[in-house]
Amino acid sequence: MSARTPVITGIGVVAPTGVGVAEHWRNSLAGTTRIAPISAPEPPAPTGGSTSSVDRDLPISVAGEVAGFTHTEFVANRLAVQTDRWTWMALAATEMALTDADLDPRREVPMDLSVVTASGSGGNAFGQREIQALWRDGPRMVSAYQSIGWFYAASSGQISIRHQLKGACGVLVADGAGGIGAVAQARRLIRRGSAAVVAGGTEAPLSPYALACQSSVATLHRGADPALAYRPFAAGASGYVPGEGGAMLVLEAAHRARGRSARVYAEIAGTASTHDAHHPSEPAPDHRQLARAMRTALDRAGVSPDEIGVVFADGAGDPLGDRREAAAIAEVFGGRRVPVTVPKTMTGRLCSGGASLDLAWAALALRHDVVPPTVNVDPADAAASGLDLVTEAREGAGLRAALVVARGVGGFNAAAVLTAA
Repeated sequence: MSARTPVITGIGVVAPTGVGVAEHWRNSLAGTTRIAPISAPEPPAPTGGSTSSVDRDLPISVAGEVAGFTHTEFVANRLAVQTDRWTWMALAATEMALTDADLDPRREVPMDLSVVTASGSGGNAFGQREIQALWRDGPRMVSAYQSIGWFYAASSGQISIRHQLKGACGVLVADGAGGIGAVAQARRLIRRGSAAVVAGGTEAPLSPYALACQSSVATLHRGADPALAYRPFAAGASGYVPGEGGAMLVLEAAHRARGRSARVYAEIAGTASTHDAHHPSEPAPDHRQLARAMRTALDRAGVSPDEIGVVFADGAGDPLGDRREAAAIAEVFGGRRVPVTVPKTMTGRLCSGGASLDLAWAALALRHDVVPPTVNVDPADAAASGLDLVTEAREGAGLRAALVVARGVGGFNAAAVLTAA
């Protein structure tokens, strides 16, 4: 490990599996699925207006919601009215990650600190509320914060303002692959001299408007039984369901973490991104670019496929996407039955929050030497997939390195290699 190798020193989680690392990890190891019938309320009306009726009869009936998240514990009312639930989650996860890392930005040089987030949909409920106000009450009733509250970079901006992170800040937009892209940029910033970078992503795509936007996606699961909703690599896989939340990570250079005796979860040893360059929404005809992303990440990390103890798979949940990923894994690992897991079967696919949460899962797995399980997939189906799919928490796995794989609508592919501290 070189002096400027990026390492993870803090993790903050706001996800269906829990708010905070301890609750999230405990529920993950127990295989507690949080995919359930959607119960999210309609967005509140703007001040001075009444909530108009919204048709909730959408073809999405189950999802992964974050229960028990009280945004007022992390966001003052003055800021809450300027921002969306997605940004509330990012602010909360960042605060928890900084606390976990024992890193106080007030004691640092602001220009040495940065934030990079991933976002795929922005402030959905905020935007819907203001559009309703426009049509119901006229333009004077639209909040001045509409221009910034929904925007993809809103979370990066608010995190930067709150914690005075004045280094190179930004946002990555690559759908489900964005979380790895954000960490890849953080890795570059660390290697170029930044002291610490907050990186990751959250999403809140369960408002009526957001659900309507997703309703035409062909690979979306249409059923109402949570146990059958999202089962990647299963014989009867029928698509995916959305979820909300994600994770934020604190990355620092290894020498800096050692110098302040910080706990280190894992090293970000290598990352890579590729693009299918095939079609805006249809899947690529083969798995070549996905396999290329995985190989390139391994090469950049200086880690051989034989050293990988677990793959955190993208887990599309539709038969074609699953076959392509299984083929890519088989190609990269040369027929070796490497353990594969998809713990987001407990949460649903979180768009840009998904890869960020997978990175958190991988770091925790390396720290505790336990592989979290894939749920709702029958062991017989797992065997038929040709993969060593982990369907129960696997302890004492001797983990030294993990591969995280992610894909996004539009042809995005990404992979990251994490190694044990």
